[in-house]
Amino acid sequence: MSEPARGRGWLAFWSRPHKVYVDDRHRRVHYARLADDVLSILPGPGARVLDFGCGEALEAERIAARCARLHLCEAAEPVRSELARRFAGHPKIVVLDPDGLARLPDGSLDLVVVSSVLQYLSVEELRALLRLWRAKLAPSGLLVLADVLPPESSALADALALLRLAAREGFLLAALAGLASLAFGDYRRLRNELGLTRWASDALLAELAEAGLEGRKRATNLGFNPARTTFLARPRPSRPEPVGGEGPAAIGEERPEHDEPGRHELGR
Repeated sequence: MSEPARGRGWLAFWSRPHKVYVDDRHRRVHYARLADDVLSILPGPGARVLDFGCGEALEAERIAARCARLHLCEAAEPVRSELARRFAGHPKIVVLDPDGLARLPDGSLDLVVVSSVLQYLSVEELRALLRLWRAKLAPSGLLVLADVLPPESSALADALALLRLAAREGFLLAALAGLASLAFGDYRRLRNELGLTRWASDALLAELAEAGLEGRKRATNLGFNPARTTFLARPRPSRPEPVGGEGPAAIGEERPEHDEPGRHELGR
C-alpha cells in the first residue's frame, strides 16, 4: 500500500464515528491533560497558537483564555464542521482546514502543537507539513511534536498506559471493556492493514533539520503515555551565504544527511 493511501485511510477513520475513547470520562480526561500540557509550554498571553489535528478540542476555550489567538486545524470534515459550529463568533478561536492553514501569513504563529498525529501521516506528508509549520512559525516560535511512536512502541504498551490512567481516573471497568471492543474494531483492523508510522529519534531530528528546524527530544512525553516521545523544535536562523563560494561559514556548518528511504521506522 502506498504511503498516501495510508494517510487517506486513517483520515477516513477519524472522519466517521469511532470508539478510540472507552467512555466520556476517558475522552474528557484526555483533552484536559492535553490542555494542561499546552498551557505549561505557552509562551505568554500574547501567543498565537495552532493546535494541528485538534480533534474535538474539548478544552479549547481554556487555552484561548490564556493566549491571544487559538487556531484549531482539523482535516476530518465532520469534526471540523462541529468545531466551527461550537466556536462560531468566538473572539479568539479560529477553525481552519489544511488549506486555511496554508493561507495564514508566514511567521504568524508562536506555538504549533501536534499531538498524537505523526503515527497517522506518511513520511512524505510529514515532510510537507514540517516545511509548512516552519514557514508559519515566528523566528522565536516553538513546534511541539508530542505523543510520537518510537520504533519499540507496541499495542501492549498503549494498553498498559490506558489501564494505568483508567485506574487513576476512575474508569477502569470501562477501559477493560473498551480494550476488548478495540481488539475487534475498526481501529485494530486499520492498525493491522495500514500500519502506524514510528520514528526513531535520530531520523525525526534529521527530518526537522532538513525542514530548517533545530530540534531536540524532550526528557518526558506530553500526555499520559510514557512509552511515547515528544520533540521540541525552533526555526533555524538563516545564515548569509559566504562571499566567494565556500568560506568558513559554509565549511563549518553541519547539515544532517537527508533521510534515506527506509530510514524511518514503519510498523504496526
